[in-house]
Formats: sequence, structure tokens, C-alpha cells
Amino acid sequence: MSVFRQDFPILRDSDYIYFDNAATAQKPSCVMEAVSKFYETENANPLRGLYRWSVMATESYEAAREKVANFLGARKASEIVFTRNATESLNLVAYSYGRANVNEGDEIVVAVSEHHSNILPWQMVAKEKKAKLVWLECDENGYYSEEEFQKKITNRTKIVAIAQVSNVLGVAKPIKKIAELAHRVGAVVVVDGAQSVPHMAVNVQAMDADFFVFSGHKLMGPMGIGVLYGKHELLNDMPPFLTGGEMIEYVTRDSATYAEIPHKFEAGTVNAADAVGLAAAIDYIKKVGFEYISEAERKLTALLLEEMRNIPHVTVYGSPKAKDHCGIVTFNIDGCHPHDVSSILDADHICIRAGHHCAQPLLQHMGVNATCRASMYFYNTEDEVFRFAKSLAKVREELGYGS
Repeated sequence: MSVFRQDFPILRDSDYIYFDNAATAQKPSCVMEAVSKFYETENANPLRGLYRWSVMATESYEAAREKVANFLGARKASEIVFTRNATESLNLVAYSYGRANVNEGDEIVVAVSEHHSNILPWQMVAKEKKAKLVWLECDENGYYSEEEFQKKITNRTKIVAIAQVSNVLGVAKPIKKIAELAHRVGAVVVVDGAQSVPHMAVNVQAMDADFFVFSGHKLMGPMGIGVLYGKHELLNDMPPFLTGGEMIEYVTRDSATYAEIPHKFEAGTVNAADAVGLAAAIDYIKKVGFEYISEAERKLTALLLEEMRNIPHVTVYGSPKAKDHCGIVTFNIDGCHPHDVSSILDADHICIRAGHHCAQPLLQHMGVNATCRASMYFYNTEDEVFRFAKSLAKVREELGYGS
């Protein structure tokens, strides 16, 4: 039993096995308490009032920004923009930076393993600006060769959009090397960190990312709060994504002067309570420690892979090495649609993801239409792995294939 399991109300005294952590992580009590405390003791519109509650709300909101900046290794807190999620962060970069800097004939390099959130915004920019999408192709295990990066990142490249960790195969990519190749030709690197920040320490300066995004809910924070990190000089030159209240300095009938970053990109009433909740999640993840998290995930993944190898008709996708999965095991069962597999497991109180995982180009590249995905986190247990494998072994029989 994980020593941290009791910190999660939904997991206490529950017989449910939650293996859908890549979609969203469960929330510890401290996160919910932080959000509740904000509403109970300092609920006021941040950045707008001079009275005590508004000042307290502003201080809490900006303290959360500072905590995120330190968590990511940013140079300064003003490089952190709060959004709703990683998807909104990526759209902000595409609409604000992409439309202003990509021109006809330019190229945007995108990895085939990207989540749709890091594909569709660049399709939009490429179509509007008459630029070209160039696809990085991975091997059957999700690995990208250095030759592929060198071949596809050229003098025509303006943006490289790539996830640090695949949400389907769990494979991590060499972001620092990719950034080096991109910067050599004057391109910027947009890194989707949604699947990496819950599992490994990230330093945006060390990897030299120009933009880095993640969603708070995958990090055990609340839903509805996301983060965009951008280098100061890039954010400073970008036009605003949304306009309205609080993102201005001065407005006349004919013109407006925008606020300094990051407030230029945070129009309207901000999600202060969930920012505070995200700060609490960061404190919690530091308490647990990435060394503990990665080792727990590696052990659980190795055990699950071993159990699944003993089940006939199961195909596991991705690396044969447990450490390269980031807790994600994607698989199919011969003759069984992933939706049926998920439904049968649900009857045994086991939660997994089934479908294309918002990564259809990757699944097309793999030659499948849909897969099952079991994704674990440090609060999962070995007993849950054994129960999952036992239930999985009965799926074909449940569908009428015999024992």
C-alpha cells in the first residue's frame, strides 16, 4: 500500500482501481483545502480592489505564480501566464506568436506522436499563413532518431512543436537537443509538458525551451488552471490573445495600451482559487519527491508488463523498457474493441482509457484505430496491478471467445 494513498479522499476505503492518471490525476486533501480556504477567507477579485480581501487574493494569486516559476526553473515569475489548461496555452502561442511570426513558405515541425492540442493550432496557423507542416516520424516504439530531427529541422523551420512525453507511449524526447537544433536555424521550440511535469523534474532554462505548457489537473491540481511559460523577450513582443478587463494600462475611445506581461495575457477575472490549488499541488509533489514518484512508477510498470506478457492475445505498444513508459501502458487484446475492454474492466471497478487518446496521427502511424491505456501514478499499488491483470485475462472469455 502506498504511504501517500490516504492523502486522497476518493481513494480512501474504495475498491476502485484508478488507472487513468494520464487523463487526470486524483487530488490530495491539501489541494481541495487550499481552494476551499481561498473562497472561505479571501474571496475577492484579485488585482482590482484596494481593500484587504482583494489585496489578500492578489497576494495569493501572485504567490502561486512565483511557485510555478520556481517549479519550472523560470528566470522570473512574469514568464508564467495562467490559462485554463495546456490546450489554451498552446492556442495562445499559436494565435499570438505563430500568426505574427510564421509567413508563407515557412515550415512548422510537429511530431507525429503529438496530442491533438499540439497539432490543430499549428494546422490553423499553417493554413492561414500558407506555411507547411513537416512531420517528425517515430519508430514502432515511439523513439525519434537524431537523424530525423536533423533532417526535418531546417532553415525553413520557424516553430518546432513537440511533447516532452507522449500521452500514448510514455516515451520522453531529448528536448534540450531539439532546442539546440531549432535555435541553430532561428526557430523556437514549443514544448507540451502535460505528461512530463507530473512525473519528472523540469527546468525550462536547462532544456532551453522557448515555450512550455502544462495542465494543473494532471499534476494533482484543480481542473481549470493551466500554465504557459514563455521566455520574457518572446512574451513581451507578442500581441495579446484575449482582450478586455485587467489586461490594459489605458483605454481611450480609439486605442488602448496593454499591461505588462504576464497580465497582458490574462484578460478578465482570473482563476485565483485554482491557482492557489495548483500551488498546493506543487508543494505536495515536492513533499512526495520525483525520485520516489519515478521509482514507484517504474516498479508498477515493470510488474504490469510482466503480468501482461503472461496473458494470451495481448499486444503491448511502446518500449520494452519499463522506465521509458512514464507509468503508461498502452495495449490491445486480439478481437476485442478497446471500448468493450474498458466496459468489462469497469464492471470490476477498474478505470482505464479506451479510444484514440486524442492522438490519431500516432495511432494511424502505428496501424491501429484505437487502443486501451492503463496509466499509473505513485499512489497506485502492486495489489491493483495483480487485480487488473486478473480481470484483463477474463476479457476474451467475457466476449465469447472461450477460456
